[in-house]
Amino acid sequence: MAIEKLYYAADPGSLQELTRADVVKQLQIRVKATQERLEEVEAALNRCREYSAQDIETISRQRVRILDLEDLVRKQKTTISNQSKAIADPKRVRMLQSTIPMPIFPLTPTQQRPIRPEFHDYFVTHLPSSSLHPDPRAPVNSFYKLPRSASVPHTGESSHPPASFQPLVDRETTVVRIPLRSAKHHFGASTSRGTRPENEDTYQAGVIDIPAFAKRPPASLTIKRSGANGIPATRESQGAETASGDPQVFYFAVFDGHGGNECSTFLQHTLHEYIQDSAATFELQSSLKKNRDGHYSKDTEPSTGDLPILQDANSQRIGELEKHLVRDWRTLVGGYFKRFVPPHFSHIGKGARGEPKALSDLPEGVTIEEVLEYAFLRTDLEFVSAQAAKQGDELENVGHPLYQDNILYGRDRTPSLHIGGAKRFKGGSTASVALISTPTPTPFWHPSSPSSLLVSHVGDTRILLCSTETGDAIPLTSNHHPSSPIEASRLRRYATTFVTDSFGEERMSGLANTRAFGDVQSKRIGVSAEPELRRIEMAPAEYSFLVLMSDGISGTLSDQEVVDIVKEARTPEQGSRDVVNFANEVTKEGDNATCLVVRLGGWERRLEGGLGSLGTKESREWRRQEATDPRRSRR
Repeated sequence: MAIEKLYYAADPGSLQELTRADVVKQLQIRVKATQERLEEVEAALNRCREYSAQDIETISRQRVRILDLEDLVRKQKTTISNQSKAIADPKRVRMLQSTIPMPIFPLTPTQQRPIRPEFHDYFVTHLPSSSLHPDPRAPVNSFYKLPRSASVPHTGESSHPPASFQPLVDRETTVVRIPLRSAKHHFGASTSRGTRPENEDTYQAGVIDIPAFAKRPPASLTIKRSGANGIPATRESQGAETASGDPQVFYFAVFDGHGGNECSTFLQHTLHEYIQDSAATFELQSSLKKNRDGHYSKDTEPSTGDLPILQDANSQRIGELEKHLVRDWRTLVGGYFKRFVPPHFSHIGKGARGEPKALSDLPEGVTIEEVLEYAFLRTDLEFVSAQAAKQGDELENVGHPLYQDNILYGRDRTPSLHIGGAKRFKGGSTASVALISTPTPTPFWHPSSPSSLLVSHVGDTRILLCSTETGDAIPLTSNHHPSSPIEASRLRRYATTFVTDSFGEERMSGLANTRAFGDVQSKRIGVSAEPELRRIEMAPAEYSFLVLMSDGISGTLSDQEVVDIVKEARTPEQGSRDVVNFANEVTKEGDNATCLVVRLGGWERRLEGGLGSLGTKESREWRRQEATDPRRSRR
């Protein structure tokens, strides 16, 4: 006779008449309920992970916004302090004004910019929160400390070598600001007075607040890749986006003044502001065309690589602004500018008498080249107008007709301005500007990041690229001298005095440059600030570094010598310093020398292409020996 066991409760006084089958059935019901509860918890956890990933991106953008606002508040406090000092002593502060105001067009509430564009001398990036201390989540045992008997050679079958460090995809990052001039591994600048009484060279570097102008990235770079368990990939190698959601646009410029440093200093502090204001006034939109969520819209076609790239803007306003600018040059300066229409101005045409004429069929967008050309001409017009309105040296005007140097047809035509010094500045400055924009937040110096380089050049300052594959120096600018066939044909009908000095260099009315900012007395014969524009699409690690330099270096060293000197340096900061020191050592003129070196994706492979730095090593050593030879002064 089969007797079933009886299960007793914890209390020996009470008996539960439950058989084994009943207990198993209840346990199965409880296990099933527990499994359902676990599935609900796991689903809720996955939703929390998705929300946290979105919150991290939102917090990062908010942090960038907070940093921008803090910088704005600091500048406002400085402005208030300066204004208080000016009220107490008006002679201590010179207020910067504009002579010819830009045409004012009313903005709708949706078009108004809440904050004026701001230029920053730092860049924003993501750094690990525990960068100063070891990460506790890192592997305990180091991969490279294995005993020899336990080490395994890398055969290439696996995706990563055995000694590679495993990435920590869930490592926390913090948005930080890094001063660009202090980041010696990314950027270097050096300047020297030489044997001149003062240094007329200036430079500028930072992040400019304009929409991105890079080409659309390929689909492989726009797909959001995730790490293990659906956690977003690490952002340690990415730069932070700007408040508008675009990647940061970097600005590098070198200016070489002549006749003084007033014009070059003015460009150093204001040229980037004119570029920002022009882009804002044009209502320039990003070339990346993102939607509100910060992603690329599905109906937007990928970039075909055709240049120039048209970006959305207010075409009607652009046409009015360009027409007013050309009209101002024509009526206030005259001469060369009577029939002058800039080549990149696509929103206006030329009438029968050369006057600016509005087009009936306006283009759908605007190029970044057109924005830069407008900003350069606007900057030059306001500086020249400010100087023409000032009093000149009375001793120089003895025996000369009244108003002969006043290009604005009479003193009563122009209000008094305070750009520069108290007296009229008749000198000028050259300029070379480089803008770098990337399609993704990954910075342009990362080996896997493509980028777009835009060069805007006036005068004889110089910009070079170093090819990673060949190691050759690639010049991006040309010297705007009277000896240039293009410049000679452009100015031959106006400039009748082409002369050759004792050094064999051609000059026009005593000037060595046919394009420059300033030079009040030579504006009518065509010495303008029309920029030479060039755009280069840089593939990942295609170029090693970028060099910007004044004619104190380019007139002494060849392009390849400059590039080879930078190759031998450990950092861009050391490279710029070595170039300036070597130029000062071998020069015979002692001109001001300024050099900027910018790291690009192929920096680590800069010595692999071609002959490395050996191509000019012997000639450089010979030049150094010649410069240090005590018999040199007696030759």
